[in-house]
Amino acid sequence: MRVLLIGANGYLGRFVADRLLADPAVQLTALGRGDDADVRFDLATGSPGALTRFLDAVHPGVVINCAGATRGGARELIRHNTVAVATVCEALRRSGCGARLVQIGCGSEYGPSQPGSSTAEDAVPRPGGPYGVSKLAATELVLGSGLDAVVLRVFSPAGPGTPAGSPLGRLAEAMRRAMQSGDGELKLGGLGVQRDFVDVRDVARAVHAASLSAAQGVINIGSGRAVRLRDAATVLARVAGYGGALHELDGPPGPLRAAIGHPRSDTDHGSPVAYPYPDGCGSWQQADVRTARDRLGWRPRINLEESLADIWMEAACRI
Repeated sequence: MRVLLIGANGYLGRFVADRLLADPAVQLTALGRGDDADVRFDLATGSPGALTRFLDAVHPGVVINCAGATRGGARELIRHNTVAVATVCEALRRSGCGARLVQIGCGSEYGPSQPGSSTAEDAVPRPGGPYGVSKLAATELVLGSGLDAVVLRVFSPAGPGTPAGSPLGRLAEAMRRAMQSGDGELKLGGLGVQRDFVDVRDVARAVHAASLSAAQGVINIGSGRAVRLRDAATVLARVAGYGGALHELDGPPGPLRAAIGHPRSDTDHGSPVAYPYPDGCGSWQQADVRTARDRLGWRPRINLEESLADIWMEAACRI
């Protein structure tokens, strides 16, 4: 099976590449903006015609798109998450390769949900920020393309390679600094949100399964269990061996306080406010993952403690 992987150097793409390379039946070609890609191509600026010519030359059976942006203004997010996907869809329509498309979506497309509920694929998406809007627009382009395509809506990925600027990455970095300086207490804000964390290696397994399946439409990829960020901090302290006290702050962070998921600004002063988790999904998110089980034969295998241990291992080695 010839597979074209777009975004192989990204957070998710690296693990998807490893998973595919471990399958002797897969012949993998990586397309991306970096020098180490097999083919250099920028989806945000490249033309569908140029990508079509490449598809016709390589003739992949599956195209997996892990590329995209998680940060930046609305214009940048739309360019990298929506326009780029429009380019992929148009190129596949023009090409004679007939490849199946596996698009990586995200749980942020759903937006806020009712605490205690599990979000299924038939929920009406109401994204709460430009990132979710840009990814939802990409999903709609894929679903309306007429292609053999599936969109995997990945909830909150965790594990090795977690970006230092993400909420769990910030948490690990704050704990590393506290241990390095010998602080007996760690003051943190924004720990009340609950998210569905899924290990990035389990996500890679889901992508592999989706590339082999005939499933179409949208499929949620998550653990099926919401975890409060405060509880994740407690687990991280245990695996890190941090014996200090964890104090949650309700108000804005001061000079020595770390806000998880919200960078501190020098203008953060005044009355207490609630800091939102940066995905625009409110205080609660939990995936209904029955479709992934039924249509992909996929279940998460790696628990959050193992994911956090790997996050901590990388943070502890950071100089």
